[in-house]
Amino acid sequence: MPRKLNSTERRTQRVRTRIKKDATDRLRLSVHRSSKNISAQLIDDTKGVTVAAASTLEETFKKGGKSGGDKAAATAIGKLIAERAKAKKVTKVVFDRGSYIYHGRVKALADAAREGGLEF
Repeated sequence: MPRKLNSTERRTQRVRTRIKKDATDRLRLSVHRSSKNISAQLIDDTKGVTVAAASTLEETFKKGGKSGGDKAAATAIGKLIAERAKAKKVTKVVFDRGSYIYHGRVKALADAAREGGLEF
């Protein structure tokens, strides 16, 4: 018997189902946000692999002594994921915000990724 999904899981599932239907030829830029950190992944859903990832939990980010839970960190991660995507020759992606509203740190990450050269 399948378990019942809570409202956050339903919202995440609804967003991802729509994204996967619309963008079969593009990679998915998935964002995960917590109170202290933010991370982004480029996911190829046809193969089921992660192509590139960036997070505030990485050693290179932590050495700067920056906080991972603010807009500046989200902007830095957005630029970093765009650089890593360009290194893999990826320019067109579809943005997967998950269950998070497009506001604050999620929006800052998306804007920085666009400035870095990603199209979505």
